Amino acid sequence: MKAKAAVLHEIGLPRPYADSKPLHIEEIDLAPPGRGELLVRIKAAGLCHSDLSVINGDRPRPMPMALGHEAAGIVEEVGEGVGDFQVGDHVALVFVPSCGLCGPCSEGRPALCEPGAAANGAGTLLGGGMRITGPQGKPVHHHVGVSAFAEFAVVSARSAVKIDETIPFDEAALFGCAVLTGVGAVVNTAKVFAGASVAVIGLGGVGLNAMLGCIMAGADRVVAIDMIDRKLDLARQLGATDVFNAGAPDVEARIKELTGGGVDYAFEMAGSAPALEMAYRITRRGGTTVSSGLANPTKMMSIPAVSLVGEERTLKGSYLGGGVPKRDIPRYIRLFKKGKLPVDALMSERIRLDEINEAFDKLADGTAVRQLVMF
Repeated sequence: MKAKAAVLHEIGLPRPYADSKPLHIEEIDLAPPGRGELLVRIKAAGLCHSDLSVINGDRPRPMPMALGHEAAGIVEEVGEGVGDFQVGDHVALVFVPSCGLCGPCSEGRPALCEPGAAANGAGTLLGGGMRITGPQGKPVHHHVGVSAFAEFAVVSARSAVKIDETIPFDEAALFGCAVLTGVGAVVNTAKVFAGASVAVIGLGGVGLNAMLGCIMAGADRVVAIDMIDRKLDLARQLGATDVFNAGAPDVEARIKELTGGGVDYAFEMAGSAPALEMAYRITRRGGTTVSSGLANPTKMMSIPAVSLVGEERTLKGSYLGGGVPKRDIPRYIRLFKKGKLPVDALMSERIRLDEINEAFDKLADGTAVRQLVMF
């Protein structure tokens, strides 16, 4: 079948993207879903910094590639061997397919699925196949098994989670990445306790969801940190007790003074090695620093080695919120419906597919939190 999609042919094109237009809106050919796969009609897809990191070259991927990974839609066709989905099911899509058989999967850590990671790096679906063909008959790679900036997508059934059909698609799309990653870093990876002091550095969609997760978990002091004042204003509106511009003089000393030597938990969500170093420095003795930001793979961080032992510090990574999507996404949606996770407050605007390059300029500038392509 044919569908319109946003396809990236070259990474690292200069900004503004409104002029260089790295994403081409093209008519692609989609092969039918193979064994263990689904055809999904995409209804809403969020613009995430992970998409931007492919466009600007921070996360190199094989080209050409149909981008987009945070989405919700409706199952249109079910491939052979799929028993847990039916045509008409509403689904959120997840950017790490889990095989269920490898070491990490068998340990209950599907975010670290080894075949899933290999397929994502190669730009294929979990089974190794590619279902997208470009206008000249050239194969087009899948973005982390999803490729959601398109009218339709063929995905592994292990990239999809069935969701409550009463939640609007634009809200549902956020749960496959921003909510899953941000809230999961708090409740699964850090296990924030009630009354804790926390700091979140980087107030994009994932960072603000982490902040909401901290509030939901009962954190007493919630410090929000970013370079953009309007994001700090939003954080305060959503419940942050204190906000700091990361570029202000003596900001780390001020945070440590405010929190009596540092926070119990610091979350780095900016995808920046300097931000991760800052998060570590503002964590108290015996505290935990968690990173969900994906920095450029060439960037390194530096910390005093002795502090890990002498101060009993913990430094942890959190990928996909360290959780189990089929368990966590329905849970988070239930909490959202009860008003515990007001993630709808993070949606900046809804756009058309042909406005996507201009929208990535806004994301790169930090003037938007979550924009959604609506189909």
